[in-house]
Amino acid sequence: MKPQMSHEGNTPLNPPAQPLLIVLSGLSGVGKDAVLTRLRQSSFPIEFIVTVTTRSPRANEIDGIHYRFVSDTEVQQMIDRNELLEWANVYGNYYGVPREPVKQALDSGKDVIIKVDVQGAATIKKILPQAVFIFLATPSMEELESRLKLRQTETPEDLALRLKTAEEELQQLPLFDYIVFNRRGEINRAVADIEAIITAEKCRVVPREITL
Repeated sequence: MKPQMSHEGNTPLNPPAQPLLIVLSGLSGVGKDAVLTRLRQSSFPIEFIVTVTTRSPRANEIDGIHYRFVSDTEVQQMIDRNELLEWANVYGNYYGVPREPVKQALDSGKDVIIKVDVQGAATIKKILPQAVFIFLATPSMEELESRLKLRQTETPEDLALRLKTAEEELQQLPLFDYIVFNRRGEINRAVADIEAIITAEKCRVVPREITL
């Protein structure tokens, strides 16, 4: 008699993966925007959530792509209506992550990536600990200082403050799951590292589950 296949034998070993929420953070001037732009160009299947900010656009920044540039009044209204997943005042300007686009993307099964400062990453860690936290860094503080100077958007006083803040933010590394180095002239390597992290997360035996 031919043996019967048990129901257990028909159980797929590759159930649909849970959508991921990737939180990209790191030091000011490390190149988070440049890395995200290159990640977009790679056509990697991921939903990009645009942060809102009250600061003025820098050269080559496009509204709705790099940030949504809004007024103080608009941000305050979003805070009052609980429309931001997290928000913070950084160097005198407000930054925030819109909640609804994140929820819609996750509910539709899409992986999501958001960019926040280290303070914002700590906030999200408390409310969504199952997110994937990636810290983007330069190989050294000397290289970070060099990049900030080349950017020419800070006064000497602002530059000193950012470097002091960077040293403090480095103490928050234990909050993160991964560190990726954005070496000068090797941005594709940093992007490949992030893609590899996402791919590895999809292979977890116990998947992360995000509830928002």
